[in-house]
Amino acid sequence: MDTIASLFSFITTPVSWVIVQFHKLYGALFGDDTGWAWGLSIVSLVVLIRICLIPLFVKQIKSTRNMQVLQPKMKAIQERYKNDKQRQSEEMMKLYKETGTNPLSSCLPILAQSPFFFALYHVLSAIASGKTIGVIDQPLLDSARQAHIFGAPLAAKFMDSEEKVQALGASLTDVRVVTAIMIVMMSASQFFTQRQLMTKNVDLTVKTPYMQQQKMLMYIFPVIFAVMGINFPVGVLVYWLTTNVWTMGQQMYVINQNPTPGSKAQDQYLNRLLKSVTAHGEVRGRTRRNTVKRIVSKGPDRNDIERKFITGLGKLGLAAQEDGTVEKSEAAVLEAEGGAAAKRQQPKRQTKAQRHTAATGPATTKGSGTTDSEPKTSLEKQDASQDDKPKQAGKPAASGSSRQAKSGQRKGPQRPKHPSKK
Repeated sequence: MDTIASLFSFITTPVSWVIVQFHKLYGALFGDDTGWAWGLSIVSLVVLIRICLIPLFVKQIKSTRNMQVLQPKMKAIQERYKNDKQRQSEEMMKLYKETGTNPLSSCLPILAQSPFFFALYHVLSAIASGKTIGVIDQPLLDSARQAHIFGAPLAAKFMDSEEKVQALGASLTDVRVVTAIMIVMMSASQFFTQRQLMTKNVDLTVKTPYMQQQKMLMYIFPVIFAVMGINFPVGVLVYWLTTNVWTMGQQMYVINQNPTPGSKAQDQYLNRLLKSVTAHGEVRGRTRRNTVKRIVSKGPDRNDIERKFITGLGKLGLAAQEDGTVEKSEAAVLEAEGGAAAKRQQPKRQTKAQRHTAATGPATTKGSGTTDSEPKTSLEKQDASQDDKPKQAGKPAASGSSRQAKSGQRKGPQRPKHPSKK
């Protein structure tokens, strides 16, 4: 553990300095030795780090979406060059370069947080051991050791012995109850964050192995956090719970304001946007105008959700413009109504029997006295012409009903069968 801590020693001093500065602020409000002062200092450290990581988070969102879009193409490359791994890798890198996608971008926020996480872990471990570290001198060390969060010392762990917990001025029961609750909350927030991403912000029309991997991670990550959490000090649990809650809220905002095309979240977002346009007659807000602008620029490549949105604008007598605004347009109304009418006027598919009846059914003869109730088929005309011919001797005339050829039989005189086949 000392070897790992030494790798992050370069950031231990800055982390401890930030905690001490926030402790001075909250100590003036709640008292220097209270758990509120030290706990809120750790929460503020998380907020400060996550604000600095917002650009990386935006890259992560873009990379994740690009990876989802590229999954069908990646799968095609894998199947095409399944026997040539080198060519497969070259084609993958070429695809990433053409689309500007970096697979590692989705891991950037976690990688960027890792040094701060291990530095904080080392600081709290030093406090639990009674050692000064960074800018935390002996008076600050004594203050931190006296700080309790709901009865659990800041540096206590779930797996600590009763003697070590009593040395920090607490009971083992309080420590385990508080840490267990925080571990459950930490795992639950991780699960909800991943589930929110999978159920709302994924293009449901694309089924790829990437989606299956993300679904597996939705269940694996909470278990990993629960197993690792029993070895984290209370202060680290506060840090990780805060960053999970921040991630969940940040992701919820991104999903609501800039959802993935083709996802359930996009359908909900465009429905809200259509209601806003209906109420105000215009697109309000730069973000919403940019959304409409992107939909217009897609042209015929729009998905079903975006086409439904354009049709909804047409029913309101509005047409989306290239700059993201909407204007009155009679052509949009006619196009929307024409599309709906075309759907309503589509003829029903007929069965085979109905098509056969329509082809051989009754027909009205112009200029004659025949009606639909007295049809005269082409077969009857042929029979009538045969009646006008002289009858052959020795052969009685057949009745009209017997002269009509049955379905599947040859019309006209039949060749006599061979005597052996009688």
